[in-house]
Amino acid sequence: MERDEKNNYPTFKTLRGIDLNLLTVFEAVYIHKGIVNAAKVLNLTPSAISQSIQKLRATFPDPLFIRKGQGVTPTAYAAHLHEYFSQGLESILCALDVNNHYDKERIITVASTPSSGALLMPRIYSAIQKFNPKLTVRNVPVAESQLSQFQADIAIDTRPHLGPGISSYKLYDDRLVAVCRRDHPNAESIFSTNDNHGMNFTFLIMQDDLFTDTRHLINEILPNRHIRFSSYNLLVIASMLSTSDLIGFMPYKIFEMFSRPFQLRTVESEKFSALTLATTMHFNKLSSRDPILQEVIEAIIHEFEEV
Repeated sequence: MERDEKNNYPTFKTLRGIDLNLLTVFEAVYIHKGIVNAAKVLNLTPSAISQSIQKLRATFPDPLFIRKGQGVTPTAYAAHLHEYFSQGLESILCALDVNNHYDKERIITVASTPSSGALLMPRIYSAIQKFNPKLTVRNVPVAESQLSQFQADIAIDTRPHLGPGISSYKLYDDRLVAVCRRDHPNAESIFSTNDNHGMNFTFLIMQDDLFTDTRHLINEILPNRHIRFSSYNLLVIASMLSTSDLIGFMPYKIFEMFSRPFQLRTVESEKFSALTLATTMHFNKLSSRDPILQEVIEAIIHEFEEV
């Protein structure tokens, strides 16, 4: 639907001048080839159907239907309208009836960070396709309030999504690990002393993606570290780690995904054995009223039950 700069969205103004209920009457008369039969299908009187056809004739430059025997036959112009009306009404019916008919197509929107999406979306997509291959999955960036504002069906995140209308289910726990490039010159001695002040290395942390208590724990363990670079994207962080002497933190499952292409290694230390992150699925509580979305949620839960 295009916008005219002088006449904002003229299609809307045109549609306001047409009673869209008349299109249903048109289709009923067209398909059932008669006013009486259309009246039975729509539970209306033949007089009401005739009046609706008269209104349509006033809208379009054509009689639309010509009497033939006990019924009517559509004009060439009516056949032209039917080609468009039938497609539009079918699309509307698919949207309105999607909760009750599992053979209809539908888009399920799952929000996540780029790294979590790369790690988890293949499994989530596979789990959804097993029970309903008609569903299309769309992955979008995770954002604040998008569930309460119904901008996404599901959010997968390490951060909490709070609100009275939000439900959450923990998919799995992962440990946080320190990571550097494989040929880092002094990786083994990095955590061998409690005094990190003035050391010639820096730490790289996904500040926005870590729970607050996890960040506080890192601050306690390494109070004097210098943060020289930060990014919202773990792919960028992995690239930076591979080409510098920076030390970064990331979930172990993300490290496994990045370790080979970016030639990364973990820096083992007992100091970080308590650092964990929970990856959680969040969704609006109203999802329970949507049977298809509820099955999607249950399929994802089942997929991660044994993680």
